Amino acid sequence: MAKKSTEKIMTEDSIDQAVTRIARQIVERNDGVDNVVIIGIRTRGAFLAERLRKTLEDISGNDLPVGIMDITFYRDDIQDKLDHPVVQKTEILFDIVDKIVVLVDDVLYTGRTVRAALDAIIDFGRPGAIQLAVLVDRGHRELPISADYAGKSVSTSAAERVEVHLKEHDGADEVIIDRSGRGGV
Repeated sequence: MAKKSTEKIMTEDSIDQAVTRIARQIVERNDGVDNVVIIGIRTRGAFLAERLRKTLEDISGNDLPVGIMDITFYRDDIQDKLDHPVVQKTEILFDIVDKIVVLVDDVLYTGRTVRAALDAIIDFGRPGAIQLAVLVDRGHRELPISADYAGKSVSTSAAERVEVHLKEHDGADEVIIDRSGRGGV
């Protein structure tokens, strides 16, 4: 029997559970959230950051600042892959100096997006620490970067693609592995 070309690995409920689990781990690891700020990497990382902020506020009762970062000009492949880069606004309207920055993205793959985000964060000041939260860690790292918090770790081949769909951008919450051979995130 042939394998299906796509497989749903997370549903709306499992995404919600993952965000809640990550939030609880952040509170535990940092003895609360008094010194925590959240920054999401555009596009889906920004939506996940907002969900994480809300969940952390529900758990802790504290208001947390949340920012959004566009890493387009920090990418190491900008000349190779982006003929006409679409740059969106970075919105970090709070001080990150000496704060614990929780950087949020949807999928951790090669680590290059996170490397670009780390470079961008440093342009805003020197945080006390940077922690990485991702919805899906799919392996295949090209850089020595790992997630501090992962909603789901999944083994994939480089030929497979992990697609995160979120209500705010795609109309539905789900994570799919596409085995059609397109590769990528």
